[in-house]
Amino acid sequence: MTAEMQSTQLPFVIAALKELSEDTSVPKNVRNCIGQTLKLLDEPAEISIKISRALHVLEGVADDANMQSYTRSQLLNIVSMLEVV
Repeated sequence: MTAEMQSTQLPFVIAALKELSEDTSVPKNVRNCIGQTLKLLDEPAEISIKISRALHVLEGVADDANMQSYTRSQLLNIVSMLEVV
């Protein structure tokens, strides 16, 4: 995948994360982790490092027992999109 394709997919990931972070049905601790992920993706670092850190945070929160199944599906979708980038 070219760098141009990577940079065009990242805004979709960020938009999906922002949508989840604003969803009040998502547990607060999960929203906090999503907020942390958004900050990581906004850092001035190499894209591979930012994505690696973001994946680490999101994969850790994906196992939260309080999360509804459709939220977990959305989160895992975002993880998949990040893995492609």
